Amino acid sequence: QLQLVESGGGLVQPGKSLRLSCATSGFTLDYYVIGWFRQAPGLEREGVGCISSDGRSTNYPDSVKGRFTISRDNAKNTVYLQMNSLKPEDTAVYYCAAIGGRGRCYLGYARYEYWGQGTQVTVSS
Repeated sequence: QLQLVESGGGLVQPGKSLRLSCATSGFTLDYYVIGWFRQAPGLEREGVGCISSDGRSTNYPDSVKGRFTISRDNAKNTVYLQMNSLKPEDTAVYYCAAIGGRGRCYLGYARYEYWGQGTQVTVSS
């Protein structure tokens, strides 16, 4: 079925942290590049990080660099997004997505083929 399911979202105060999980099934994770994306009202979908199929390389936009970290555990079929020093502008629905093939990752959402349903993150005092 090649499914991805996000979890871990919620309400958090500015400056605090959350860790999101992306549980995958139906495919061999070490043959796929994984990206994390977010969608806020009135804004375009934005890539917030990605990780290569072997976990040896990552990529982040300037908006989250130094605050967000992606990791993967292929044996557990799970990818994580650690979010620190959260800001109100981080409020969005967060999605994980996959591209088939062994290689490096990309932040543009158009190339990703398989998507989860998303989890809401709200940063507010």
